[in-house]
Amino acid sequence: MRYRFALTLLLFFSPSLLLNVVLCKTLKRDVKALNEIKASLGWRVVYAWIGDDPCGDGDLPPWSGVTCSTQGDYRVVTELEVYAVSIVGPFPTAVTNLLDLTRLDLHNNKLTGPIPPQIGRLRRLKILNLRWNKLQDIIPPEIGELKRLTHLYLSFNNFKGEIPKELANLPELRYLYLQDNRFSGRIPPELGTLQNLRHLDVGNNHLVGTIRELIRIDGCFPALRNLYLNNNYFTGGIPAQLANLTNLEILYLSYNKMAGTIPSGLAHIPKLIYLYLDHNQFTGRIPDAFYKHPFLKEMYIEGNLFRPGVNPIGIHKVLEVADMDFLV
Repeated sequence: MRYRFALTLLLFFSPSLLLNVVLCKTLKRDVKALNEIKASLGWRVVYAWIGDDPCGDGDLPPWSGVTCSTQGDYRVVTELEVYAVSIVGPFPTAVTNLLDLTRLDLHNNKLTGPIPPQIGRLRRLKILNLRWNKLQDIIPPEIGELKRLTHLYLSFNNFKGEIPKELANLPELRYLYLQDNRFSGRIPPELGTLQNLRHLDVGNNHLVGTIRELIRIDGCFPALRNLYLNNNYFTGGIPAQLANLTNLEILYLSYNKMAGTIPSGLAHIPKLIYLYLDHNQFTGRIPDAFYKHPFLKEMYIEGNLFRPGVNPIGIHKVLEVADMDFLV
């Protein structure tokens, strides 16, 4: 009786609400795109994708890894997370028809080929995670059209060419992971204009240039906490201006071809915790201020040309930080 009374009230006061619940359908554009993706991904995903509607149909739940939300009279796909299921083949271009996506996570698969330039259509995307695949070719400049992007994970692939300066067009970008690829050339100094960038990792590539070139723009990298330049071909010295990056906590310069002395001003970066200088061609002494720094836990110095008596700080181990530690 109570149920009938409540239903009568609902029909009387809010018939449009009930109609929306009953008749709300998934946008045809998204249904078509997900079914095209389903046809291209293989059995490991398909077995869990049951029914014609990726957002769920009747008694059928939404497809695994698919998150939908209601917009007006329709449901749209807002998140697609299909990772660690050994997807083989090219990047599914149909993904770029899911125009309401805010998160796309295809990491730890076996995707090959390039990222299609149509990726620039996903204007609402905030998180793009493609790490641990076999993607290759250049990063399309259209990725600079993703103005809401905050997290970009492209590490552990086979990307080549230069890092596109169009990445500097992403005003919300906080975390940029490009390590373990085949990038060459110089890091575009335009990245320094990203006001929210906290983490930049370009380690294990074929990059050249100097730190001076990277930080040549006044007021660059104002929010940067972690800078990973390790295992590349950087030359030159450490410029004193690097101390202007006052939020820096991790500076990882290991395994490059850098030389010169260590500027004392670097020891006055107030939040510095980890400093990795090993396996370069640095000379001279380490300024005493480093040994008095209140927060410096690790200073790794082996494999250089320092004078006798120069001592490291802390336990000598390679710093390993997982990508997902910063996914917030």
